[in-house]
Order: sequence, then structure tokens, then C-alpha cells
Amino acid sequence: MATIFVFLLLSAIFTAEAQLGQSNIVKPGSLLTPTTNSTWLSSSGLYAFGFYKQGSGYAVGIFVAGIPQKTVVWTANRDNPPVPTNVILNFTIDGRLVLQSPQGIVTSIANSPGGATSASMLDSGNFVLYNSDNKTIWQSFEHPTDTLLPSQHLSAGEVLYSSVSDSDQSTGLFRLIMQLDGWLAWYPIGTPYTIDYGYMSYGVAGEGNDVTLNLVDDGHLYLANGTGTIIVNLNSGNSTKGVVLYLLRIDADGILRLYSHNIGQNGSWSITWFAPDDKCAPKGLCGLNGFCVLIDQDFGCNCLPGFAFVNQSTKSLGCERNFTAESCKEASVTYTMEAVTNTVWENDNFSVLLSSTQETCKEACLGDCNCEAALFKDGECKKQRLPLRFGRRLQSDSNVALIKVGISTPTLDRIGPKESKKEVRVDILIISVSLVAFAFIVLVISGIVMYRYRVWEYGMISNNGNIVLSEDVSLRSFTYAELEKVTDGFKEELGRGSFGTVYKGELREWSEDQTKTFTDIRGTRGYVAPKWHRKMPVTVKVDVYSFGMMLLEIICCRKNVHYDLSEEEAILEEWVYHCFECGELGKLVNEEEVDKKQLERIVKVALWCILDEPSLRPSMKKVLLMLEGTVDIPIPPSPTSFLSTI
Repeated sequence: MATIFVFLLLSAIFTAEAQLGQSNIVKPGSLLTPTTNSTWLSSSGLYAFGFYKQGSGYAVGIFVAGIPQKTVVWTANRDNPPVPTNVILNFTIDGRLVLQSPQGIVTSIANSPGGATSASMLDSGNFVLYNSDNKTIWQSFEHPTDTLLPSQHLSAGEVLYSSVSDSDQSTGLFRLIMQLDGWLAWYPIGTPYTIDYGYMSYGVAGEGNDVTLNLVDDGHLYLANGTGTIIVNLNSGNSTKGVVLYLLRIDADGILRLYSHNIGQNGSWSITWFAPDDKCAPKGLCGLNGFCVLIDQDFGCNCLPGFAFVNQSTKSLGCERNFTAESCKEASVTYTMEAVTNTVWENDNFSVLLSSTQETCKEACLGDCNCEAALFKDGECKKQRLPLRFGRRLQSDSNVALIKVGISTPTLDRIGPKESKKEVRVDILIISVSLVAFAFIVLVISGIVMYRYRVWEYGMISNNGNIVLSEDVSLRSFTYAELEKVTDGFKEELGRGSFGTVYKGELREWSEDQTKTFTDIRGTRGYVAPKWHRKMPVTVKVDVYSFGMMLLEIICCRKNVHYDLSEEEAILEEWVYHCFECGELGKLVNEEEVDKKQLERIVKVALWCILDEPSLRPSMKKVLLMLEGTVDIPIPPSPTSFLSTI
């Protein structure tokens, strides 16, 4: 392996000069290294594909090479650590684009089906792999990271993720998605795609699921529907097409910016358009327990009272307590409430007090061990647990955050003179040692008594000719003489099997009836089959019913019955069938992004399992086949909820 790698490295060095003189078509067998022959250029030299410096090593990506300020626009495997100088980027003979290390580790750069016969870095900034018919089988434009280039589109369902910083292209804190409902929306990462978590959006209601975000060469930025009609103009173009270079990027601070650069000049990138215009709008910009503050058109991060930054140089990591909070069982720490005015936060309260004042809100939180903060506004006191997130200062909002902060109490004031402290500790030590010694003695005596009792009990059984069986004693072996006695000399043979001959025997003093079978209902209402509640004969399909109910609970993340919801949603199986019948299965998963076909298949299986008539329910074997997709699943009839009939 080492010999092959050295050969590849030498090949890359010796072919560097030859490749520079050829066109931008890259053939299989071409190699790149971080230090020599490190890029494949577009025909004009404006864009380059290959290695660029990142951190202590290198990354593979696409960057603007035709201007002094080299700018990264796409990164492969962006969350992988930087690679060292001794790796090779190989466009293999069999048409794969891979990164090879001296240790033999191979990392794919382009997840293409293979079989590429050529590649090219285009002047549009798109790196493309072609097959033998010169058709595109993979292109970087279909796998954007944080940037869109002119002629590139962000289609429905596609996402741009911000980077950590300008020098670190790893995935950052924010994302821009072209939603299936036709809206372009901004969200912090790790949150659902719902209005509560979004902080910016553009769109027109009712335009459908084929809206795209488009950037044109002249800087025209707009949303267009499936017919190509422009529905939202974000930035108008200009007449400097070909002279000015544009790129659209969601930056590390969560702001989407359109940058421009005059190719004929040596200046830096200029901001042509950006959104949102409030730099504190991105949610989570300052991390947990931190809040954003506007400072001269820029932003800064502050911590809540009693908190300090986790990392002063990376304030997006948030804040942590600078005092030790104690549990509810301890009362050695004194607390006070400190106010942070004109700040808004995510509301995740566990209790709300109405008709309150700020002072009574403070007292209520101080008196509640579980309350760590409270949000007070318009007479409402909302008790909170930490951490608080999505904080920002908003001068137009009257909300006040009340934070519980620990106060250090002088030691001498709380526990008295030093001599008294020593005496108390000696007493505690003596009591503790005595209790441990007493517990040890009791344990030893108990062990001896139990051991002797067991030995005596086994001895009594061995000496008892009547062979009395005790439920309190574990299984024992029998002698031949004992078996001969209870079977009356092996008088009556019952049958023969692979373990030997079976004889009829009688146990004396054994009156318990072992033929009785208990058929009482064991289960939870709403999960057992309806026929159990109606005292009708049950079948093997009762477990199929319970399995179906369990499937519905897993899908919807809720209980079988939830009377706090509306009448339509209170009984789970009725609500699920209603959503299925109306084609609104997205409601079951709170409109989250899921595989719709798989969701529909699982819902149909569950609905078949919970049918009232046992004979209509499938067997568990067929349930497994339906879940695997091996057999087709017909449209299930409406289930009859037992709970809705009582």
C-alpha cells in the first residue's frame, strides 16, 4: 500500500506541469495534492476545485481563485477534520473522486454512482462529473453548503447551512430552507420547521411546493413558482453583468447576504443586499442563558445576572452559572431576584400567575424551589426553568426577565463559633460509625440464621418419606427409591418420548389444583382488544390490536386518550383515521420532514391492526411483511373506537 501511495504522489508531481497546459477537462487518473498541483481551474481561471488551507491542515472544495481575496463557495465533507499534506485527491480510473491517505483510508468526495469518464470545473463555479455519453451524473450545484452562485437554484426542500466562521467551513448555527409550502425561511439548527422557531421568511401563500430561490448573473435575486413567474423580488439586477461577480451566502451570524465584487478591481467584497436587517433577529445567536444586544448597528452578547460565558472568545456557546445552585432539599444558599428589562425569550413556562405585579412575581419565584427565572409582562408572571434561550434585547418590548441568583452568606454567621463546629462534626462521626457497625452485625446475624434455616429445611425434606413439596424451596432431585414409591413400582405407563418413559405417580398431601387456567383481563384500558371489555371470547388477535395501538402512539408521540385536546383529537385512533381519510398525515408528526410513503404504510398497518372485528385483523406474520413492504396494503376501513362507545 505504501509503495502504491508513493507512486501516486510522484505521478502527481510529474504531471503537474502537463496538466496546467491542458484544457479544464479532467480525465480519470488525474491527481491533486495539497502542496503541488493543488487545484483544477475553470477555463477562465475564475474558479478552482481542489485543496485550500483550513485550520492546521487542508480541506477540499471550490473557491474563487481569479481575484486576490480567495473566497470558499463549496466544501466537501465540511464537518470532517482538516486533512494533512500527505493526502492525495484521486480521480480514479473507474471514475470515482476520492481522498486517499498513506494509511489506505479512502474518503469519497462526490457521492456519484461511479463510472465517470471526465470532470470539469466550470466558469459558473459548478464542478461536474460526466459519463461516457457526456451527461452530468454529479454536480456540486446540487449539493450546496452555505453559498449560492449565479445560475444556481435553491429548490423546494433544499437547505443552506451557515459555517462556524469565515475561516472554519464546518456546519454552524443557522439554516436557510426553501420550504415545501413555497416560503423561504430562516431557522436555528436543531429546531422544528415551525413558525415559533423561524426568525425570517419570504413568500406568497398558496404558490405550492415548487417555488425556487434564484440568483442571476446580474445580481437579480428572486423567488419563482413552478411556471417561472417571479412571485417575490428580493434584489433587482443591474447592467454590470460579466463585470461584477455575485454570491449569496448565509453567514455565521445567521444573516443572508448578497455579496458583489468588481472583477477588474482589487477591492474586497461589498454587501449588496441582506436579510434580516436586525442583526439580533437570528435566534440562538448568543447561546443558552445569553442575550443579544444591538451596539451601533452591530451586535454583542451579554449573560444573565449570575452567569458567565462558557468561552469568552466563542460567545455563541452561551453562558453558565458563576455560583453553585443547590437542590430543593438544601437551604444553605440565599437567593435574590435580579431583573433584565426589555428582553424577550423563548417562553417555556411551567406555571403562570395572573393579575400579578413584578414584586409578587419575584416573591413567587423565590418561594418556589423549582423556579429559576420568571418572565413578567402585562400582569402575567411565567415561571421558568433554566436554560433560557433565544434571548435578545428589544427596547419596544416591556417584558422583564427575573433571574434567581445565589448570594454568598458568611460562614461564621451561619454556623457559629469554630469550636462548636468541631464538636458537631465529632458527634456526627460517632453516630455514623455506630450505625454502620450495628448494621453490619445485623447483616451477619441475619445471614447465619437464614443459612441455618435453609440447611434445616432441606434436611427435613430429605428425611420426609411423604415427599412433601414446599413452594418456598427451590427444585430438588429425587432418588430412584422415592420415584418408585410414588409411582407404585412404575405400575402405570403413560407414554414414551425422547426423554424416556413417563409413569403415573401420586403425591401425598398435595391438594392444589394445577389444571386451573386464569383468564382475567390483564392490560390497560384503550390498549387491550374491545372484546375483552365486552366479556366476549378472545382470540389470538388481541395482541395484534395492542401492537396497532402502540404503533399509533409511536407515530404521534402521544397517549391513546388525551382529553385536554379538542374533541376531534381526544381519541387517538379516531383522529388518526380522520387524518388518513383527509390526506393530512402530516398533522400526526406535527408537519415535520419525514418519509411520507413510509409514514402512510405504517399508519395503514396500524389501522388494520386495531379493527374491531378480530377476523379482519392481520396476523403478526403479515404485519411484519406489510411493514417491510413485501406485500401491498389495501385501504383500511374505519376502526370503531371502544372508548368512544362507553
